[in-house]
Amino acid sequence: MELGLALRKRRCIEPEYVFGRIKWCWGFKRFLLRGLEKVKVEWGLLCMAHNISKLATIQWA
Repeated sequence: MELGLALRKRRCIEPEYVFGRIKWCWGFKRFLLRGLEKVKVEWGLLCMAHNISKLATIQWA
């Protein structure tokens, strides 16, 4: 059990935050398109939107 706790502490939590934000905050539960290429494009658009929203919250000095 202690080994499991130690391994969990070393995990990066950023990806979980990204997926949680896309799923719960933005309400994205399913891909709207079918086919691997179309899903890749849809996921790419979601990733770009996430990155742009992160940039919009940066306070420029």
